[in-house]
Amino acid sequence: MILEMIHKENDIKKIPMDNMPLLADEIRKFLLDKISKTGGHLGSNLGTVELTMALHLAFTLPEDKIIWDVGHQSYTHKLLTGRKNGFDELRKYGGMSGFPKRKESNCDSFDTGHSSTSISAGLGFAQARDLLGKKNHVISVIGDGSLTGGMAYEALNNAARLKTNFIVVLNDNNMSISENVGGMSKYLSNIRTAKTYTDLKTNITNVLNRLPNVGDKVVSSIKRTKSGIKQLVIPGMFFEDMGITYLGPVDGHNISHMIKVFSEAKKLNNAVLIHVITKKGKGFLPAEKEPAKYHGAEPFDLVTGRPLHKKEQPNYTDIFGHTLVKLAADNDKIVAITAAMPDGTGLKRFQKEYPDRFFDVGIAEEHAVTFAAGLAAGGLKPVVAIYSSFLQRAYDQIIHDVCIQNLPVVFAVDRAGLVGSDGETHQGLFDLSFLSGIPNMHILAPKNKWELSQMLKFAIQLNKPIAIRYPRGTAYSGFYEFHAKIELGKSEWIYEEEDIALLAVGSMVAAARQVRDNLKDRGYDCSLINARFIKPIDEKILDELVQRHKLLVTLEENVASGGYGEKVRAYVTKYYPHCRIVTISLPDDYIEHGNVDLLKKEVGLDTQSMVKRILTEYIHSNFTKEYSGRTDFNVYKQVKP
Repeated sequence: MILEMIHKENDIKKIPMDNMPLLADEIRKFLLDKISKTGGHLGSNLGTVELTMALHLAFTLPEDKIIWDVGHQSYTHKLLTGRKNGFDELRKYGGMSGFPKRKESNCDSFDTGHSSTSISAGLGFAQARDLLGKKNHVISVIGDGSLTGGMAYEALNNAARLKTNFIVVLNDNNMSISENVGGMSKYLSNIRTAKTYTDLKTNITNVLNRLPNVGDKVVSSIKRTKSGIKQLVIPGMFFEDMGITYLGPVDGHNISHMIKVFSEAKKLNNAVLIHVITKKGKGFLPAEKEPAKYHGAEPFDLVTGRPLHKKEQPNYTDIFGHTLVKLAADNDKIVAITAAMPDGTGLKRFQKEYPDRFFDVGIAEEHAVTFAAGLAAGGLKPVVAIYSSFLQRAYDQIIHDVCIQNLPVVFAVDRAGLVGSDGETHQGLFDLSFLSGIPNMHILAPKNKWELSQMLKFAIQLNKPIAIRYPRGTAYSGFYEFHAKIELGKSEWIYEEEDIALLAVGSMVAAARQVRDNLKDRGYDCSLINARFIKPIDEKILDELVQRHKLLVTLEENVASGGYGEKVRAYVTKYYPHCRIVTISLPDDYIEHGNVDLLKKEVGLDTQSMVKRILTEYIHSNFTKEYSGRTDFNVYKQVKP
C-alpha cells in the first residue's frame, strides 16, 4: 500500500506523481472503512481527497499554514500528517478529533468547527507573517456553502487591500450540509456551467498561439495581467472587482492541474482566490447521490450505505418538526427559518408542506435572526430553528433586533447540552447563560416529547421573544402521567415530599428521577420539580420549597456561570440565607468529543456522581446545624447516609 509510506507531514512528496491516483483510491477506501465503523463526516472528506493531496504537494507543512473552514473535511489532511493510527478512535472520548486541533498536531494551524471563519483567520496569519518578517505561505480553504456567511465577505473585503501573498481556495461542490441557496450559489453555478465562456477562452488562446512569433508571448502576457484572459470574456467578475485575483475554475480531482495553479498563485503579491470544483461524496455512490444524508454519518454498512443502528424512536428534532407542521395548518402566519439545515433541524416536512412559508437563508445565522425580526414586525409568527452552538453566532441580533423591540420570534434551540462526538465547537453548553441575561427573552426546556409539543404551541401564542431548548437524541417518553398546563413562569410538581428538593431543567428531569429513586432507596424523602421555565424562574415555588426542605438541588445541562442554578441560588440566598443549595451543572469549561454517557460521567452528571454530591452536602448541612461551633469533624465523618 502506498498509504503505508506516509508516516509524517511531507512524506507524500516522496511518492512518484504516477502513483497519486492510486494513493487517492487508497485514501478513500481507508476513510470509508474507518468512518463506516466510527461514524463521522463522510461526504465532505471523500470530496476533498485530491484537493488535500495537491495542497500537501504544493506547500510545505508545518511552515506553510493551511486553515480549514469548518474543518470537518480535514480527515485526509490528518492522514497525510501521520495520524493514520488515530482513526480507530476518531471522535471517541480521549481519541482523535474530527476537526483540526492545534494541540493534536503542529500541522493543524487553527481550531475550527463553525463556518465562514477561515479567511479571517488566514488573513490574520498573513499579517502576522509579514510583521514578523517570515516568508511562509498562508492558505485558507473555504467551501461554497460557507460563502453564504457574511463574515467571509468581511474578510474578503479586508484581504483585497493586502500587498503580499495570501491564497484562498474555494472548494465548490455546490453543497454545504444541505443544497446551497442564494445569489452566490447561483453566481458560482453560472461560472461552473458557462461552457460558452470556457470555449471562447480556449478559442482565443488557440488563435493567439497560432500567430507566428508573437502569439505565445501575447498569451503569456495576458495570463500575467491582473485580470487574465477571462476578463476579455466576462468583465467585472465579482472577486476581481473586489481586488482579489481569481483563478479557475479548476478540476478539484486533477492533482497535477491544481499543483500548477497553486504554483502560479504563490507568485502573486496580493490576495488570490482559486476556484476548485469538487464532487461531494466522490467514490461512494450512496454519498454521491444523497450528499446531505452522508454529511455527518452514523456507522453504516459499506455495501448498502444503510445505518447499522436503525432509528426506532422519534427524536426531539422529529417531534419539533411534526408539531410545527400541525400548528401551521391552523395558523397561516407561522413561518419557519433555517440556516442551511432543513434536515438537521426537522424542517424538511414543513418545507414540503408550506414552501412559501419556509426560508433557508444559507449558513447565515445573524441574517436568519434579523430576517425573523423583520417577519415578526411585519405581522408573522417566525420560528427560527438553529443548533445551540450555532445560535451563539447571532447573539447581537437576538438582543438588538428581536428583544429590544420585544418581537414575537420563537427560537427552537436544537442540540442543547452535550452533543458528543463533534466536541467543543458543537456542544450546546452556553445557551441558557447567553439567552437568560437578555431582557424580554423567555426560555423553556421540555422534560419529554409531549411537553415539547405543548411548549411550541405555548411559545407561538405568547407573542414575545421566546426560546425552547431541547437535546439531541431520542425524545424521552417518561412522565406521561404528568402534564400540567403550561403557564408563564410556572414550574411543575412531579413528586412532592420533604427533606431534599430536586429542581431539574429539561433533559435533566429524566436524570433527576434516577437520582430520586436512588435517594429514596437510601431512606431520604425527595421532591422532584420540573423547572420548565429558566426565564422567568418560578419564585413562588422556591418560596414553598425552602419552608419544607433542608436542601435544594438544581440540575441542568448548561455551564454553571449564568445558568438556572446560579439564578436560583441568587434568589434563595437573598431571601432565605439559611437554606442550603447545591447547583449541579456542566463545568465552566469547553468539553471535548466523546460518547455523551462517558462525558456525563467525566463531568459529574451521571447518577452515581450526583447522588454522592447531594448526600455529601446534605449530611454536611445537618452536621453544621447540629454541631455549630465545634471543630471535631470526626463526628461528621461518622454520620452515614
